[in-house]
Amino acid sequence: MEYYSEQISQLIAELSSLPSIGSKSAQRLAFHILHMPHADVKRLSETILSARENVRFCKECFTLTDQDICPICADEKRDHHTIMVVEDSRDMAAYEHTKEYKGVYHVLHGAISPMQGIGPDDIRLKELMARLQSDVDEVIIATNSSLEGETTAMYISKLVKPTGIKVSRIASGVPVGGDLENTDEITLLRALEGRTEL
Repeated sequence: MEYYSEQISQLIAELSSLPSIGSKSAQRLAFHILHMPHADVKRLSETILSARENVRFCKECFTLTDQDICPICADEKRDHHTIMVVEDSRDMAAYEHTKEYKGVYHVLHGAISPMQGIGPDDIRLKELMARLQSDVDEVIIATNSSLEGETTAMYISKLVKPTGIKVSRIASGVPVGGDLENTDEITLLRALEGRTEL
């Protein structure tokens, strides 16, 4: 039996289809939106639509941006000789919150996972190898401490080592099975400082 009218039920259903949003959270959000001033709802919907239409991949590091080159890659003060490889843009943001890493990034948009049918060609490894043709001194592998993240780290290490570029892995300190985006800044900083060469 439906408790709400069709449009309210549809709004709740759409919100509950978002990751980490259960039915109760979706109901709270739906009623919050319905009580917002019309101008605020319009701005929210226009912002979502605009982001979806205008956000794309940075041409250098493949993070999400609304410009051709993201602000980090465009920053001449960053160390472009050091590239930190991360699984997704949220991991990059987690390291940026430490305010200690001064290099640039490469976002893979995933990790190798044979069980899920994700192979090396399904993530941005070719683009990483192309970037290494320029003047790069070190590749820091900061994939998650999961089976997929470790598999990806070893694969990248085998690809990069023959080029003579230093390859390092963030130190443990990031919990096994944990995601970087959920790890506090102090733990991330210790993991970065304690990285080891592969």
